[in-house]
Amino acid sequence: MKISIKKTAMLALFIALISCEDFLEVDTPDHKVVSEVVFNNEETALSAMTGIYNQLYITAFSNGGFDSVTVLSGLSADDLTTIRTTNLSYIEFDQHEIQPTNSRNLNLWTSAYKIIYMTNSLLEGLDNSENISEEIRIRLEGEAKFVRAFTYFYLVNLYGDVPMILTTDYKLNALAKRESVDSIYQLIIEDLQTASDVLGNDYYLGERTQVNRNTAMAMLARAHLYMKNWEQAEFLSSQLIENDEKFEILEDLDEVFLANSKEAIWQLSPLGGGTYFTNTNEGSNFIIHPFFTVLSHLKLNEDFVSSFSSEDKRSIQWVNFHSGLSVYYPFKYKIKNSTDAISEYSMMLRLAEQYLIRAEARAMQDNLVGAIADLDVIRKRADLKLVGDTNSDIGKEDLLNLILEERKKEMFSEWGHRWLDLKRTKKADEVIGTQNPEWQDTDVLYPIPESERLKNPNLTQNDGY
Repeated sequence: MKISIKKTAMLALFIALISCEDFLEVDTPDHKVVSEVVFNNEETALSAMTGIYNQLYITAFSNGGFDSVTVLSGLSADDLTTIRTTNLSYIEFDQHEIQPTNSRNLNLWTSAYKIIYMTNSLLEGLDNSENISEEIRIRLEGEAKFVRAFTYFYLVNLYGDVPMILTTDYKLNALAKRESVDSIYQLIIEDLQTASDVLGNDYYLGERTQVNRNTAMAMLARAHLYMKNWEQAEFLSSQLIENDEKFEILEDLDEVFLANSKEAIWQLSPLGGGTYFTNTNEGSNFIIHPFFTVLSHLKLNEDFVSSFSSEDKRSIQWVNFHSGLSVYYPFKYKIKNSTDAISEYSMMLRLAEQYLIRAEARAMQDNLVGAIADLDVIRKRADLKLVGDTNSDIGKEDLLNLILEERKKEMFSEWGHRWLDLKRTKKADEVIGTQNPEWQDTDVLYPIPESERLKNPNLTQNDGY
């Protein structure tokens, strides 16, 4: 059954209405009228969830583009840096002198809350609809709550206490206060647990671009790792690692970021961008054109590049050199611009992280043998000497440091992993502070955007800003 032109138009209007306004200044609840049509049948309700996936590929915080978590948090860490000294908005992230008026920080914040607003709209629409089967309702609830939890995970880790928006009520949202980190994490765990409980194990459309139970477990494993719930983190990551029918560590590094690669737990398709271009945003932004370099802004930190050993396949296949600018850049994605058939999807979650999660969780529980085994899976793929062969009696602290180092080299230029790792392990002062004499410990949190605080008098500012 095809969606009628009228329903398609109403669906497009619904998506536009719930994504075009800042979350704290939605002037009127006009979208509620449209949502009555959108959730009048299962087909349009499913399309509304597809619209959220598409918005994730478009919106700043999640699209791998210039104002994304990947780029901005990469600049805050020690893997990415700026090419041009005139790009002041990037330099503020690179030098940890972010101003509350920084436009990129504002885009990061508001775009994340737009995604949250969209998930809340979908959840309310499901609650108010009598024309959707229980099976579809439960599945869409699980998917929407996963996306909401995924988004809050980054907000709470980048900003600390943040408003907990659980409704589309514009009056309540406009004056929402910041909630504690613990409260936000409680919501994250609850939403992810719901998703894990109600979603199936399969990718119901045949591609790894929709979330399912495995996706929820992957984020739950990460959240529990950050919360230092080591036993839970190990248990959940094990579920994915042992599911070798669906997931595996690919030996060829150039296959990892291909569409529907077996290492992928969740990806986004460039089709979500709604254009003719079939390349990922990461490929477009990170790869420096051989001749037209003026639009390139990012490069890899030379100290980061030099930290790889010469035999590390990741430095050979995932790092490239631009001779004209004499800079290194991330090369995990191989296509800068294309209108051909899609070959790469943007990676959101992948199996390698789960091995590193389990290695750390095991080490923290004094299971050093198990931790070494997990770490060596990643090192073997990188063609490095195995810890089990060369340093099997390594101590716990040294092993944890080695796991952190492998996380840096494995997950660079992906979703700000390095920045969040430095923060959660309390090593930001040690690593960033030695590189930047202006570093202050309050720099571990980004500032609440000033324009948002002007709209909402209940929004307090983080220390140091």
